[in-house]
Amino acid sequence: MKKEIVINSTANEHRIAILEDGKLAELFVETPGKERMVGDIYLGKVAKVMPGIRAAFIDIGLQQDAFLHFSDIGSSLSEYNALFDDDDDDENETPPASDSSPATNGAPSAEPAAQAPSQDNRRGGQGNGDGQRHHRTEREVNLQKGQDILVQITKEPVGKKGVRVTSEISLPGRFLVLLPFDGKVGVSKKLADFKEKRRLRRLVRPILPAGFGAIIRTVAEGKEDNLIKQDLEELLRVWSNIEKAVKVEKPPALVYKDMSTTSSVIRDLFGDRVERVGVDDKKLFKEIKAYVQWMSPDMLDRLEFYKGKEPIFDKYGVEKDIQTLMSKKVWLKSGGYIFIEKTEAMTVIDVNSGRYAAKREQELNSLRTDLEAAREISRQLRLRDIGGIIVIDFIDLDDEKNKKKVYDEVKKELKRDRAKATVLPLTEFGLMQITRQRIRQNVQMSFSDACPTCGGTGLVQSKTTTLNQIERWIRRFKSESREFRLQLHVNPNTASYLTQGTISRLTRIMFKFFVKVKVVPDQALAMDDFKFISIRQNKDITEQYKM
Repeated sequence: MKKEIVINSTANEHRIAILEDGKLAELFVETPGKERMVGDIYLGKVAKVMPGIRAAFIDIGLQQDAFLHFSDIGSSLSEYNALFDDDDDDENETPPASDSSPATNGAPSAEPAAQAPSQDNRRGGQGNGDGQRHHRTEREVNLQKGQDILVQITKEPVGKKGVRVTSEISLPGRFLVLLPFDGKVGVSKKLADFKEKRRLRRLVRPILPAGFGAIIRTVAEGKEDNLIKQDLEELLRVWSNIEKAVKVEKPPALVYKDMSTTSSVIRDLFGDRVERVGVDDKKLFKEIKAYVQWMSPDMLDRLEFYKGKEPIFDKYGVEKDIQTLMSKKVWLKSGGYIFIEKTEAMTVIDVNSGRYAAKREQELNSLRTDLEAAREISRQLRLRDIGGIIVIDFIDLDDEKNKKKVYDEVKKELKRDRAKATVLPLTEFGLMQITRQRIRQNVQMSFSDACPTCGGTGLVQSKTTTLNQIERWIRRFKSESREFRLQLHVNPNTASYLTQGTISRLTRIMFKFFVKVKVVPDQALAMDDFKFISIRQNKDITEQYKM
């Protein structure tokens, strides 16, 4: 399978696309105010302990208190609390052994495959579809209100729910995941060579400080000893800085900020299977190049700075796929379609044939549509990052063997997914139930604001996304035209957003592309709509350069 990473950067947004065989498989978006939080470490204070639900709420300085389930707390709080002692001799005291990580949960031998951004898997393993751990024996926890505690974010806020945290800290690197409170050394399950596993264990175990553990990642296979040692030294340096911060900061306080979405994608996903990484921003390209030069110099030839006039996402066909993310209906090649509807409790997906099939061919046509839908639904779950409970209403099938084929197809496709998922067979009503690990908000939220008219019951495209669409329109226009004077018609609210400030957002775009744009507020246009008029031609040219 051909895998590529394509990164598009503007002044207001970074978009990272993961392509598999030329088709968009995953999308990560980073915008101001919606930065990635998974992996961040906070010194917090216990705000409330609720034994009835075996959980506590931790004040970490965010709008809502963080949720800490008792199963995410280390086994020995007395050891753990040694980290807060003033005596420097106690700095290396180690809290409880940890068998899971902030993002994906499971046994220490699991793969720390990362998902970027807010879906940044530190370690794989067992867990339910919502990323919660239930494979450990529950134990008594002695948490007191007002107690200081060090926690790491494992799930970003979703809807009205705050972040979820764990006290079992882990720090991911390129080749290792450092476990400050766990003395175990594990190796990724995806690393099959027994001799290589033994080599890596023998390399890492002696150089770990007492009480520390590590997970050796798949990308460490075949790497030189000095590269892995460098990675460990850097992780230990980071942990040392966290320890120092804990001793001087007063809760609530952020003591460690994990990498940005873009950086974490390069750290975690730029492996041997990736044939190319394309970046269209020179500054970002230099940053990524410096990191790759340090960590994996042998992969520098796969890094490319995109110089084409055509927007990079247009070049790779990504922009068209992104447009479908805002739509509930996704068409299938067969003429059928799937309809995706999110509710408060779950996501419901309906499969429709979209056309009449003759009675004698009904079973065969239904099977073909269901199999095609199974592949597309699996892709959309990854692409939209849909988590929690998912119920799929497939087209009814009479033959049990055909039902089994649909079930097997979904399971096969979800093997590509780094998020943990559990799939149940079709019921007699043709329903399939899936639980999928949920760490960050649905990717649609990156492109949307709560609608001010409906009070949040619906969504409209965010002003930032509209601004980025306008910028990409101008880029297409300038790549094909020599004109430099335009008139831009937008909704008055959007017009205000574009022109506010001494050096407005629109002014920056005009300087960037050497074009003069006059903004005309137009109440008739929707918030996410815009219209470009050519001054020279005196006509509407919007569709000519619109994706």
